Amino acid sequence: MPLTAGIVGLPNVGKSTLFNAITKSQVEAANYPFATIKPNIKIVEVPDERVDRLAEIFHPRKSIKTTFEFTDIAGLVKGASKGEGLGNQFLGNIREVDAIVHVVRCFENSSIVHIEDTVDPIRDIEIVNLELALADLETVSNRINKVERRALTTKEKEAVKEFEMLKKLKTALEEGKMARSIELSEEEKEIFKNYHLLTAKPVIYVANVSENDVADLEQCQYYQRVREFAARENNQIVGITAQMEEEISALDDESRAMFLADLGLKRSGLDEIVLKTYALLNLCTFFTVGDDEVRAWKFTKGMKAPDCAGLIHSDFKKGFIRAEVYKYADLITYGSEAALKEAGKIRVEGKEYVCRDGDVMFVRFNV
Repeated sequence: MPLTAGIVGLPNVGKSTLFNAITKSQVEAANYPFATIKPNIKIVEVPDERVDRLAEIFHPRKSIKTTFEFTDIAGLVKGASKGEGLGNQFLGNIREVDAIVHVVRCFENSSIVHIEDTVDPIRDIEIVNLELALADLETVSNRINKVERRALTTKEKEAVKEFEMLKKLKTALEEGKMARSIELSEEEKEIFKNYHLLTAKPVIYVANVSENDVADLEQCQYYQRVREFAARENNQIVGITAQMEEEISALDDESRAMFLADLGLKRSGLDEIVLKTYALLNLCTFFTVGDDEVRAWKFTKGMKAPDCAGLIHSDFKKGFIRAEVYKYADLITYGSEAALKEAGKIRVEGKEYVCRDGDVMFVRFNV
């Protein structure tokens, strides 16, 4: 199953506008609550200049960058955990994603209705977080009801462990803490991952600021408040103007580059979101190269060479013998594979090799 990042937030904060820009698609982005009811899912290309540089070196017939999925989820409101505003459906959609991109309104605009009447990004974050925590609390409480009797009467070892951990979770959620912030033992983590809690998912905050503020985020008080909040949670933040990013995304590559250069930017806010979300999902990239194709492959950090080889083709994993590996950075330094070989920079790695971001890999196999 592909990893998916879900775009969430209150209604009318710019979620669908951001989604339009990220995917260059035209989902509905209307100025009223619940314009988005069914989640929209699109595959997003991950910007990676390394693929472009590799293509310049190998001159392949085609080059392919890696991708992952973004899901646009309708806005949550107070009471979502109790079914308000189609809340149960929306919470169910969030449960299916692997990471959360939480869009927060950080701009004033009297023509765009705010569901809470005023702009207050921290209040808005806390509304969403509370609804997610309440939904998790219900999940945990229901599980406690099923496990408690076995833990207290029959004293089953596994039930006792789970019950103790559930009580810890329940207390933390009642105190307003997110499940991802709770310290667990390795044994507890194995049990914990089966619950698929909403507040256990990693988060990145996207501050949707005005066009006047995006050029100098240090002076935007709304952005600074969200940045401080994110820092306390040890989460990342990206500041963008969703409307402007949507307009930029419609430009061709050359015009887009010129526009960004005029703003003094190396990459767009959207690229920052995509790259940071990619990292948030614990994803890395290795490359395969040749005359026919230069291709980026995504893998989860910690995967070993045979598993990464299996991403290319199942036979590569089944018959894996070894992998010839070198670093992308070394290729850029030395200029060619021949120079790398002469410098002894091409390594032969076996089945226990843990792949790293930026590896260029050639797989030897036999089936």
